[in-house]
Amino acid sequence: MLLWTSFLLAFSTLLPIVNPLGSSLIFLGLVGEAPPEVFRSLARRIAIDNIIFLAVIELIGSAALRFFGISLPIVQVAGGLVIASIGWTLLNQKDADASAQSKKEEADACRATDTLALEQKIFYPFTFPITSGPGTLVVTITLSAHASHTALLDYALSHAGLLLAIVLISFIVYFCYAYAPRLTRTVSPGTVHGILRVMAFIVLSIGVQIAWNGFSILYSELLKR
Repeated sequence: MLLWTSFLLAFSTLLPIVNPLGSSLIFLGLVGEAPPEVFRSLARRIAIDNIIFLAVIELIGSAALRFFGISLPIVQVAGGLVIASIGWTLLNQKDADASAQSKKEEADACRATDTLALEQKIFYPFTFPITSGPGTLVVTITLSAHASHTALLDYALSHAGLLLAIVLISFIVYFCYAYAPRLTRTVSPGTVHGILRVMAFIVLSIGVQIAWNGFSILYSELLKR
């Protein structure tokens, strides 16, 4: 049960932030005209890199927090506020291209059609920041800290659920990137915007809940003094 709870929490939080369909628009713009096999090859390597990248962030996130002496409730409050802020921003975007545009500003504004040049961009900017930007990293660290239970079995199940969500989202990234030209012709911007709005409200609610969990612990500790 804890495995699936952690999975659903991570999946519903990370999916609208990664926004595979919106990111595929930027990916398509940077790749330009290329054969379908090039898109599939690049998408496969980006998805694998994304899994490794986020898994490393997820695994070292809690250790890094302990190294700097930051407690879990503090991370829950701060991270929850960040997640809520991201959800609020997504909820108030005026058009379907806004999320993709924000990622485009973080990426190189260049087009490349040479296969070798494209392969050199697998990690930067295709994986970071187009697929998983700074906001994704903050959310992953927060979810990692939130999944760090005292009991070993609970700890393992929670982190396994988070890793499973990362793998599934990366698979969706592969699908969107591999078939980016076809998807951009099939799915209307209005549909993308509507789905993004619903997911944004869920992200906002999750952020408030995580922040409230941390605040409740801090408030209880304050009353004991």
